[in-house]
Amino acid sequence: MISTVLLTSVVPAAGWLAAYQARELLLGRGLGVLGVWALANLIVSGYQLPRTDRREMPHHFHFMNCCWGFINAVLAAVGILRTHPGAPPAGFTALDATFDQQHVVMIFQVNAVLDLGYLLLGWWLVARAARPALQPITPVRLLGYGRSIWLQGGFLLVFDALMAQLIEKA
Repeated sequence: MISTVLLTSVVPAAGWLAAYQARELLLGRGLGVLGVWALANLIVSGYQLPRTDRREMPHHFHFMNCCWGFINAVLAAVGILRTHPGAPPAGFTALDATFDQQHVVMIFQVNAVLDLGYLLLGWWLVARAARPALQPITPVRLLGYGRSIWLQGGFLLVFDALMAQLIEKA
């Protein structure tokens, strides 16, 4: 009750719908960028993968990029399909729009923290590759996976942090 009163005093009645639609459009475009990144990974690394030797680092780098590309493509497609850039769902209120915005921002912020974990994991794999006597996995595999995770984690960190900021301000 109090939240509704506060919200209606801050957001004009007609303004929340336009703001919601603008955020949904921004979210859809951002997820489109993620989809383009995913397709670029699938195309470039998918092309390079069969042209590399399995005993060398580039093969494992491109294999991991293909894996990330597939997952990112699925996430982007599902996210785009779930956006509502036109009319919101029936019964959707200004309070729902505010909670939805906070939820989406929180998701991107949590993902940005996970992206930092990916960067650390990539660093750890590359460091392990430098000591081949310590693991049963070949160093070239660890090095390829680590470098791919650096690339993907770096892109996703920038993407998630930027999306959280843009949606929070929208």
